[in-house]
Amino acid sequence: MTTSYIPPAHTDALFLYQDPALLVLNKPSGLLSVPGRGDDKADCAASRAQTQFSDSLIVHRLDMSTSGIMVMARGLDAQRALSRSFELRSTEKRYIAVVDGRLEGEGEVNLPLITDWPNRPRQKVDHDIGKPSLTRWKALDYDAALDATRVELTPVTGRTHQLRLHMLALGHPILGDDLYATPHALAKAERLLLHACFLSIPHPLTQQQLAFTCAAPF
Repeated sequence: MTTSYIPPAHTDALFLYQDPALLVLNKPSGLLSVPGRGDDKADCAASRAQTQFSDSLIVHRLDMSTSGIMVMARGLDAQRALSRSFELRSTEKRYIAVVDGRLEGEGEVNLPLITDWPNRPRQKVDHDIGKPSLTRWKALDYDAALDATRVELTPVTGRTHQLRLHMLALGHPILGDDLYATPHALAKAERLLLHACFLSIPHPLTQQQLAFTCAAPF
């Protein structure tokens, strides 16, 4: 059954930073990064940015359910430079998530991922033809009342749904995950508790390394 797309209301909190070559957005959960199929899915982070900055262009995406830092370029030259930074992994990204159950310490998940074609948009672990995917994680604190752990996640690669699948593989799905969580973990939150809280990236013109932070709203 298809769920209607009801994007969150427009707010003045969308922009974290802007200059002649770069926009940094705080994308809310529930808002598409780019337009979906059909006129009813035209409202998205990119289109909202373009109403104020007509030259803004997409560089990367966040899942609709994920909130937090998202970068856009202003102009083709800046788009090429920023895209290159992501390809070369000269960026650093960190996320905050709340996962089901008690998770302690820190570690990494190194499991190859690929699209689960019969069940799109779901992805899956595939040791034969999956693309290499690496996530580093660190447990921050445990909420006994919720039986859930706040974690910091650092994706070394940038595969679709990587953090969501890697946490599931650990046996600790992200709360509110309507694709991968157990019914019990899904019911613990009204939204996916995953937020892009930190991004470091070279400026597309000066190559000066910039760092942006955005606290999780949960």
